Amino acid sequence: MIIKDQPVAMQAKIYMYDLNNSARENGFKANDGWEVSRATREEKIQLEKRYQLTISAKVLPEILAELFITVKSQLILAQKIITDGKRSEMNLVASSDQQYLVAFNPNRLKA
Repeated sequence: MIIKDQPVAMQAKIYMYDLNNSARENGFKANDGWEVSRATREEKIQLEKRYQLTISAKVLPEILAELFITVKSQLILAQKIITDGKRSEMNLVASSDQQYLVAFNPNRLKA
């Protein structure tokens, strides 16, 4: 999926739609959820090799940080991140190497 030429709010809505559909199609349980990460091409490939299900979107580096925060917030992870002392993860400016937003279920590792 390549996301471009749309406002961040619309891009986040499309990405969340894909996440929700994939969760339903793959039988996520109540304790299953998505973890979202910003990644370079190489990091994206490693995540895809490690986890059974990943949803990735290629995003312009200049909007990646904002999209990341929006999606994380919509997944109701923002409060957990802030209380866990990981707030800096949300404030980091994406490097030009980071072009992907990748979601994965940390409970579903590949065998």
